[in-house]
Amino acid sequence: MFSHLDASNQPTMVDVGGKPVTRRVALARARIFLPEVVRAGLSAGELHTPKGPVFQTAIIAGTMAAKRTHELIPFCHPLALDAVKIRIALDAEGHAVIDCRVRVEHRTGVEMEALTGATVAALTVYDMCKALSHDMVIGEVRLLGKTGGKADFGTVDLGP
Repeated sequence: MFSHLDASNQPTMVDVGGKPVTRRVALARARIFLPEVVRAGLSAGELHTPKGPVFQTAIIAGTMAAKRTHELIPFCHPLALDAVKIRIALDAEGHAVIDCRVRVEHRTGVEMEALTGATVAALTVYDMCKALSHDMVIGEVRLLGKTGGKADFGTVDLGP
């Protein structure tokens, strides 16, 4: 049975009241392909548009989104996040790789917060660069790992 359905198959928020408080960490990644015209705008490792510094603005937007996930996803619990770290880097293929790591001490995990942060950061890059090109492609938004709770999955290391 899906966790967000009750015995009558009606949607419901999961009751986490009986779960133990543990450290929960999740790491999500989003990728956005930047065409050459956008990459050509790079200066000293950072893209600046008339709207401002793209990656720094995306980091701020992703952080804000992670903190507000419960307002966007109906059955997410409101959480006072302990940490949100977003890193954006270009890979050799012209993709902006956006990693979002979220940590909390709580009864429920932060996978959705990490996924939301990475996704909104990618959307912000798109928004800020669309005047240069609409050929950007946001793809492969995925959970890389989580710890805490019933089972760990993947890795949550964001590196240096």
